[in-house]
Amino acid sequence: MAERSRPPPAPRAAPRIVIITGGSSGIGRAAAGLFARRGWSVGLIARGAAGLQAALADVQATGATGAVAVADVADAEALDQAARALTAQLGPADAWINAAGNGVYGRLLDVTDAEFRRVTDVTYMGTVNGVRAALRIMLPRDAGAIVNVCSGIVFHGLPLMSSYVGAKAAVRGFGQSIQVELKMAGSRVRLATIFPPAVNTPFFSHAPSHMGFPARPVPPVYQPEIVAEALYVAATGRCREMTVTSVVTAFSYVARLSPALAAWLMGRLRFDAQLSRDPEALAAEEPSLFHPPSRVLGVRGPFNRRARGWSAQVKLLAFLQRIAGRVGVNPAAADTAPPAPGSPSIPAPAATDRPPACSAAPADAVSGRLR
Repeated sequence: MAERSRPPPAPRAAPRIVIITGGSSGIGRAAAGLFARRGWSVGLIARGAAGLQAALADVQATGATGAVAVADVADAEALDQAARALTAQLGPADAWINAAGNGVYGRLLDVTDAEFRRVTDVTYMGTVNGVRAALRIMLPRDAGAIVNVCSGIVFHGLPLMSSYVGAKAAVRGFGQSIQVELKMAGSRVRLATIFPPAVNTPFFSHAPSHMGFPARPVPPVYQPEIVAEALYVAATGRCREMTVTSVVTAFSYVARLSPALAAWLMGRLRFDAQLSRDPEALAAEEPSLFHPPSRVLGVRGPFNRRARGWSAQVKLLAFLQRIAGRVGVNPAAADTAPPAPGSPSIPAPAATDRPPACSAAPADAVSGRLR
């Protein structure tokens, strides 16, 4: 009896590719590990070669493909070169995450002009440079997602962090402007901005302090892996803005509905709430505003004892997105599918007008707000 011929196995889909700035520590490194575990190829950009190699080892330990490029995001030309190098090694990025940022703690008149400008150059202009580099990769393919890491403090600024708050507020406004530009062009490239809470990362060890003690995050503090999950949801979903954790969502409502109450709450903060006398934090302090850190730092900072490792809101968003993918309405696929035969050469931006897949709040809420 002749053997029944079997159809050849379906070819395996090529892994998607993500490029992450600030990928050597903190949120960026947490995101690198999460994307790698989910089968993505990961390209990492940061200033410090040693930290990048450690993050690359994390990626490769999952079995995923990774590559690194050393660059300061404040240097637009260097960042473009890094993007081209990673594209040559991995292929064009399907997602780009701007996670690089820095800060300095002190009263405005105590912070030097050079420090203030450096925070602005990295945290704001580094994001601008990253979006430009990403668009040069994505616009010719008319596909891709860019996610900017902003901060919950844009809803009302914290004292001692004026340079960082100003830069993050600029990141939000910049992102909104680019979203409209992409929509007007009918582009399928998407841009999302996420607003994390205080996060236990090495950021606070790196930030110079003019207050006599190193900085610390204002409670409640969350672990960076929670923000990494939110980044994945934003990169593969349809949201334009996403508050991360119910704490940030609640505060955004307070700031929106009663700015005076938000100002009163911030005014009740003592400077001590932003400074640490913890021996572990003192030992980890290494200001690195103008140069890469000499030590290889990991995903988390020295505040593990007070950091929360779970967020019901983020878990819910991730769960809903997985369900959406199983029933064939995966937002990433919907936004990057080629136009149907006979469709206009410039596709209508219908996908970006649907309710965002990563919204856990009503459409007029800050979390996943429609515009």
